[in-house]
Order: sequence, then C-alpha cells, then structure tokens
Amino acid sequence: MKIAQIAPLMESVPPKLYGGTERIVSYITEELVRQGHEVTLFASADSVTTAELVPICETALRLAPEVRDPLPHHLVLLDEVHRRAAEFDVLHFHIDLVHGPMVRNFGVPTVTTLHGRLDLPDLQPYYRTFGDLPLVSISNDQRRPLPPVNWAGTVHHGLPPDLLKPTFAPAGDYLAFLGRISPEKRPDRAIAIAAATGMKLKIAAKVDKADQLYWDESIAPMIRAYPGIEYIGEIGEGQKAEFLGNARALLFPIDWPEPFGLVMIEAMACATPTIAFRCGSVPEVIDEGESGFIVDSVEEAVAAVGQLDHLDRRRVRQTFDRRFTAERMVNDYLTIYRQLGGTRAQIAPVRLGMGEASLPALA
Repeated sequence: MKIAQIAPLMESVPPKLYGGTERIVSYITEELVRQGHEVTLFASADSVTTAELVPICETALRLAPEVRDPLPHHLVLLDEVHRRAAEFDVLHFHIDLVHGPMVRNFGVPTVTTLHGRLDLPDLQPYYRTFGDLPLVSISNDQRRPLPPVNWAGTVHHGLPPDLLKPTFAPAGDYLAFLGRISPEKRPDRAIAIAAATGMKLKIAAKVDKADQLYWDESIAPMIRAYPGIEYIGEIGEGQKAEFLGNARALLFPIDWPEPFGLVMIEAMACATPTIAFRCGSVPEVIDEGESGFIVDSVEEAVAAVGQLDHLDRRRVRQTFDRRFTAERMVNDYLTIYRQLGGTRAQIAPVRLGMGEASLPALA
C-alpha cells in the first residue's frame, strides 16, 4: 500500500525526549516500511525515518523558541497533504482535530487515531459535526465520553521487540515512576506508596510549565521530606531500559481516564511489572497477576508491592511479546486501512502483490 502518516509538529518523529504520540507514529512508520509498504511521513524536518520524509517545519515546534502559535504550521501541513493526497491509498492522521473540515474533499480514504483524552466538553460539538470521520481509539475506555461516531477500530499501542531489552534479575531495589509531573499522574501517590513500604523511589519525569506550580508546592516538598525519594528528571529513550529494567516495579498511580499509558508496555518490555490504579485503559493493558497488579487505593498498592516476588518477570516479557509488539499494532492498522471505503484502499492489497504496472490507473 501507499500510506501517508501525518504527525503532529510539536515534536520530531521520533521525539528527542518526551512525546508519546510522535513515538508511536515512528513505530508505525518504521514497521510499515519493514513490511514492504511505501510510506511517506509528513513531520518536522528533524525527524528520522526510513520512509520518505516530507518536512513541514525546520525543527519540532516545541524546540523552536520563535514559535508562538502552532496552528499556522499545521495548516501548512494540511495544505501539503492535500496537494499530494492523490498519491496515496490511505491518509493516516495523528493530529486530532484540525483536519476535520478539509478531508471530506480529499477524495482519498482517511483514518484518524485519537491519542488524547476525550472527556473534555469542548470536544462534543466537534465530534457531533464530524461524526462520519473514521476514527481509531487506542483503548476501548477512551471511547466512552464521545457521542456516536464512526469508529473504525481500537488499536492498542505496540513497541519494536528489540527496543527495550528485558532484565530478569534487576540490580536495583527501588520502585520507578516514569513520565510527567502533573496532578492527574499522581506522583504524590507514588511517593506515599514508597514511603509506606520503606522502598526507594526513583522519579524520571519532566515538569511542563503548566505544572510548575504543582511541582513547587506539592511534589518538591514531598521529595525533600522523604530521603528515599530520588528525582532524576526527564530521561531519553536510551536510558529507559536500565531505569525500568532494574526497578522492582513501575508505579502507575494515575487519577484520570488514561487513553493508553505507553509506559506500562515499556515496563513490560523490560520484564518489569506494573502496579497501576484502576483508571482509563489500565484494565485493558495490565493482566492482573501476570504483568502486574491493578489496585484501587494506596493501601492496596502497598500490599501489591509485597506480592511482587510472586510474579515471574519472564512471563511479564512474554505478555509484551504476545500483546504489544509494533508488528501486531501495524497489522491491526493494515486491517483497518483495507476496510476503509473507496476503491484505492480496496485495490491496494492487490497492488502490493502484483506491482503497479499490472493494474489500471486509479482515478
């Protein structure tokens, strides 16, 4: 198939540090190329890919201090996609909203993966208006707040199998918190769990400007109050295997409708179990008693820490290999692509097998 992946411009693909959506776009793109498809990635120029890269802006917008408003840059992105749309069998969007009014006129099958939370009231009129737009959720729970829309499927995230090597005998005796410092991620719960168990806690997380006050007033004082808490800061992809792999467990004490929670399967790939609160996608991702424990309170999380020795880290990694590889993720997307309406998507599997010269020209 000839497939366009349209990424957000805030981060490069893959991102230099934090950036879950752009990371997944990278994994999808590279696996599609590996499987023999012709893939074009629309993204910032500092992206790295084996696909054809169409650069829209020089650097990721988050790293460009002169950028004040990302919207004009995304409109430039959409204009370039529109200009080249006829080249593709399917356009796969990862930019949430802004393309909705335009794609009906593109004349090419489209699908949009929704990567964020959908429980915000401002989204309701948008999805009622564009209820025919084919959408993909990243968990079934993510769908709950929306009115009836055109769901094309649910595709759980996946990672390249060799991205994070498993550690079956961890060298550290600590709990890990990885991600972002924010009220909904509840690092305060992670600190309380570690303090109650007497275990060390290592926190590898970024602090966005929007969350600086929460850090200053709530989390930093807790870290100072408990000597067993170590704040590392934001870490890159190359540091995750060691950080997660040597932990006894990942703490995922969220307090919001998490659409997926990529860090849970990153820990799984490292053979590290997760202790997660029962919110959002967690029950879809964690197999209770196999890849981790699902809890409803700090007290239950403390008890779960005491049960970690009953989990087999090899089974944790086996769960990842069975459920959360990039190959499985991309195969799910290919099924969706081929089920989209329109001649181009229906004939694409034939083109892949026969070659362009064997087929009549497509309108």
